[in-house]
Amino acid sequence: MIIDPVQVLKTSVRHVIPTAVPTHVAPIPSVIPDRPELQFAEDSGKRTLWVVFVIMVIASAAFAAMSWRVPVAKRLYHVITTLIVIFASISYFAMATGHGVSVHTTVIRSQHEHVPDTYHEIQRQVYWARYVDWALTTPLLLLDLSLLAGLNGAHITMAIVADVIMILTGLFAAFGTEGTPQKWGWYTIACVAYLVVVWHLAVNGRAQAQAKSQNVGKFFVAIAGFTLLVWTAYPIVWGIADGSRKISVDSEIIAYAVLDLLAKPVFGIWLLVTHAKIPETNIDLGGFWSNGLGREGLLRLNDDDGA
Repeated sequence: MIIDPVQVLKTSVRHVIPTAVPTHVAPIPSVIPDRPELQFAEDSGKRTLWVVFVIMVIASAAFAAMSWRVPVAKRLYHVITTLIVIFASISYFAMATGHGVSVHTTVIRSQHEHVPDTYHEIQRQVYWARYVDWALTTPLLLLDLSLLAGLNGAHITMAIVADVIMILTGLFAAFGTEGTPQKWGWYTIACVAYLVVVWHLAVNGRAQAQAKSQNVGKFFVAIAGFTLLVWTAYPIVWGIADGSRKISVDSEIIAYAVLDLLAKPVFGIWLLVTHAKIPETNIDLGGFWSNGLGREGLLRLNDDDGA
């Protein structure tokens, strides 16, 4: 019997070299740090910032022009409302030029059963200039509504203080540490402070406005309800943007831009036009507001020697 050596070699190689056998072992996650995920504003977000800046500047000029048509003693609403859009203009210019933004780094930890935990780093832009804007403009908005309703000094003070607390704690939450109670703790405090603001406007403000006149009561309910509805959308946007990062920075910018336009220029034109039609909303300020310091308020040099 003759043995073919080539055939023997093929048979041996077939048994020596292992073949690929399908397995059901899950892939092992890499423990090597990956590149950070960058969540930055793109072209659409940057263009939106510039567009809103221009609109705010136009609104500032329009409200200032409207104030020139009324006596100085009756310009209180006009002055407050003009300042609101001026501050907003400055804020949007800062954000559009890249001077009102910081990068917040968040590390996401993923736990696994049989291998070490993995970490994913996210770097997201936080526009802190927006919070500076809100810290200045929302108290002025509240002051407009409080004066319209006729709230007393105590209620106005408490509403404004609660509003400032709401804005500052929202800023702290935006830079909060991921995976700790800190971030959502600040957010909860901000929401509670917002409920205090709502209570002062919806309960005290509504009662005082209706006591002034039926027209003032109807107007206050309409514009205050509109304002609270718009303001309620802000924490919702924050929760899905800075809070949980469910939407992009561009989407966040666009969402806040729409809300800011409704809460400032639209609110302002509605307030000033309707205020001109309802005489009961007038606040006539004389004295220093319209006339300045009189000669009787000046200190004369010979007052001390009794001459």
